[in-house]
Amino acid sequence: MNRILFHMDIFFTMSLFRSVLEYQQQIMGMVKLVPMAAMKARGFGNINDIFSGLGFYAANNIVYMMLLGSIYSMVLTSNILLKEEYGKTAEFLMSRPVSRDEIFASKMAVAFLNIALLNLLAGFISFLSIEIFKSGDFRIQPFMILTLYTFLLNLFFGALGLLVAGLIRRARPVTFFCVGLVLVLYFLFTISRLSGVNGDFGYVSPFKWVNVEVLNPSYGAEFWRIFLFLGLTVLLVFLSGFLYRKKDILT
Repeated sequence: MNRILFHMDIFFTMSLFRSVLEYQQQIMGMVKLVPMAAMKARGFGNINDIFSGLGFYAANNIVYMMLLGSIYSMVLTSNILLKEEYGKTAEFLMSRPVSRDEIFASKMAVAFLNIALLNLLAGFISFLSIEIFKSGDFRIQPFMILTLYTFLLNLFFGALGLLVAGLIRRARPVTFFCVGLVLVLYFLFTISRLSGVNGDFGYVSPFKWVNVEVLNPSYGAEFWRIFLFLGLTVLLVFLSGFLYRKKDILT
C-alpha cells in the first residue's frame, strides 16, 4: 500500500506541471525572489528548468526516487537480513537444510527484486506522467539514462544496507541509522550543488555520482558512473555475504 501511495505521489506531482505552465509569469516573478542556492537545493539547475517537463521531472526525481527510493532500499535490505535475529527465529532457520550462502542469496534476491520493481513501476509512471502533462518535445534518452542512474543508486544503497546488517553484532534496530546515513549523504550532495561552493567534496556522496543535468544538450550515459555504481555494489554484496557467513546469528 505504501508503495502504491508513493507512485501516486509521483503522478500527482507531475500533474502540477500544467499549473506551473499556466501561471508561468506569476511563478517566474515569485521564483526570482528565491535565492538560486535554494533552487539548486530543491533540484533545479536554473530557473528555466521549472518550465521544462523533463527538468521539472528531474528535480522531483531527486526527492522521490533518489532520496526516498534510497532510504527504502537501504532499510529494506538491512531489515530483511536481520529479520531472524530480531524475531529470535534464527535457530529455526538454521535447522533447515540450507547453507548460509543460500540464505544470504535468497534474501538478497528478494530485496533486490523489490528494489527493481519499485524502480520499474516508478519509471513507467514517470514516463506516462511526462507524456500526459508535457507541453513540448520530450527527449526520452535523458529520461532513460536518469532512470538507469537512479536504479543503480538504489541498488548501491541496498547493498550498503546488507553491509550494515552484516556488521551488526547484536540484533538491534538499524532503521534510524540507515535513514540518517542516507540523509547525511544527501545533505552533502545538496551542499555541493550550491553556487559559489567547490562541489568536489560532494563525490563522497553516491548522490553526486548521478548526473541530473538532463537538459544539458551533451547529456548522456557516462560509463565511469555506471562502472562505479556496479563495481561498488558488487564489492559490498560480496563483503556482506562474507560477514554473514561468519556471523553468529543465534545469540
